[in-house]
Amino acid sequence: MPLAMNRDVFITCAVTGSGGSQDRSPHVPRSPQQIAESAIDAAKAGAAIVHCHVRDPETGVPCRDTNLFREVTGRIRDAEVDVVLNLTAGMGGDIVVGSVESPLPLNENGTDMAGATERVAHVAECLPEICTLDCGTMNFAEADYVMTNTPGMLRAMGQMMTDLGVRPEIEAFDTGHLWFAKQLVEEGIIQDPVLVQLCHGVPWGAPDDLNTFLAMVNNVPDSWTWSGFSLGRNEMPYVAAAILAGGNVRVGLEDNLWLEKGVLATNAQLVERAVTIIENMGARVIGPAEVREKLKLQKRAPKAA
Repeated sequence: MPLAMNRDVFITCAVTGSGGSQDRSPHVPRSPQQIAESAIDAAKAGAAIVHCHVRDPETGVPCRDTNLFREVTGRIRDAEVDVVLNLTAGMGGDIVVGSVESPLPLNENGTDMAGATERVAHVAECLPEICTLDCGTMNFAEADYVMTNTPGMLRAMGQMMTDLGVRPEIEAFDTGHLWFAKQLVEEGIIQDPVLVQLCHGVPWGAPDDLNTFLAMVNNVPDSWTWSGFSLGRNEMPYVAAAILAGGNVRVGLEDNLWLEKGVLATNAQLVERAVTIIENMGARVIGPAEVREKLKLQKRAPKAA
């Protein structure tokens, strides 16, 4: 592929995620106040978009409580800094099977299966500008856990997002997910401008080697807007790789806990590091107003309680 460096780059900060990282770093936010404050700090550091999950405030375990989403989004909207809101819609599709000889019944400890309307309920209530759509089913390296997103479920959720006026961010963990995303666009379920996040290094999705990265990039239509990320120590190298390949970047504690060896990071510090890389490469970091114009986003208030 020809080199087509992106000169106007937006940063997404993935603030807390749905992994079991709450006890691995004191900087991983748990409560709605902590998540919102960390998102606001990331926005002040240069993130145009904040991608938010919620967690049980006491245990730190990821959850999908609509009231917690409402509090997080309310606190961010009330802040003095502007930022684009991107809420996860990836929860509620988790299957944990039984033993290899007796896979059924499912393991109740970890299985969380909900219908399309329930999975999008917090999006309908909070009305963020963007929400995620994990565009396929995938094995995760956490016991016998399967992230389940059937074609019917994705069609239903994608249509709900479009009807709500919320821009879906397609989460592509492998090339087949991009293939199905193109089908959703062809069917008119997802509309232009199309936004996609290329997810690398998440076991057992697309590995984070450059050959796979370029294969993913080459499967993104030229008219789409995309970002890319990788996990852990490869988070910052992927900032540079994404810019060089014409994309935008994602950093944050959902994907990486470390600023450098032995030094735990905050979200703001990871964003600041990404800003430095972008500017040292001769590109410009764009803010939320330009992102809204580029992606035709609607900034709205949530529905009344």
